[in-house]
Amino acid sequence: MSVRMRHTKGHTRNRRAHHALKSPRLSECKECSSMHLRHRICDTCGKYRGRTVVDAEANITKKAERMKKKRRELGIEEKQEDSK
Repeated sequence: MSVRMRHTKGHTRNRRAHHALKSPRLSECKECSSMHLRHRICDTCGKYRGRTVVDAEANITKKAERMKKKRRELGIEEKQEDSK
């Protein structure tokens, strides 16, 4: 079966002109003035549109405790304390 229509390089490039990556749209948090993606909670303070959605401070302390526990299990924490 023969190909009925040709497509040139120019036509292909014209079609692919819309495939470029776009930069993310960022907004400034009204509470902490950090930048975050639109329509999503702020990573630093955990607020969205003025109300607290996630307790960010609790998440940070919880993550730090988990990392500390993991380091103790691996023996990394002890080596750092001995060197001090």
